[in-house]
Amino acid sequence: MKTIKGPGVFLAQFLGDQPPFNDLKSICEWAAGLGYKGVQIPSWATSYFDLQKAAESKTYADEIKGLVNSFGLEITELSTHLQGQLVAVNPAYDTLFDGFAPEQYRNNPKARTEWAVQQLKYGAKASQNLGLNAHATFSGALLWHTVYPWPQRPAGLVETGFTELANRWLPILNYFDECGVDLLPHRVL
Repeated sequence: MKTIKGPGVFLAQFLGDQPPFNDLKSICEWAAGLGYKGVQIPSWATSYFDLQKAAESKTYADEIKGLVNSFGLEITELSTHLQGQLVAVNPAYDTLFDGFAPEQYRNNPKARTEWAVQQLKYGAKASQNLGLNAHATFSGALLWHTVYPWPQRPAGLVETGFTELANRWLPILNYFDECGVDLLPHRVL
């Protein structure tokens, strides 16, 4: 296990409006001061990191990487947990999950899903531009409500749900593959 480095920290759990949690520079300085060696950067907090810009500009990606490295830290992964969750939302939860999307995509599940898919594609390209070979996300949860169903779920429901997840995620996975980045989904229900 000579290749394990660390410790690392997921910055999303500390994001806030007060220093040192209010910008990428300050939070990296804080993390380094605590002895962390790596940071996972959340991509939905645009005041810290501009995902689209990192996907479209290698120069911006290099600037972000340089900023993080200036504190003796490495970027371990980017995270699109909130955007990935929106790729597959059960309609019963549309209102609850709308809060994870920008205002202009709320109350419009189709547009919200299209936005989320584009965010994942930006995540793949941004990861590539940052020289990362892994990326963290959630897959969404079309079937979460069926884990302990009562009454029993109808035959074929789970298969139908996974077929729909595959239809939504295969193009995203293929794009990550084209970018040479492994996607690390944390949920598949």
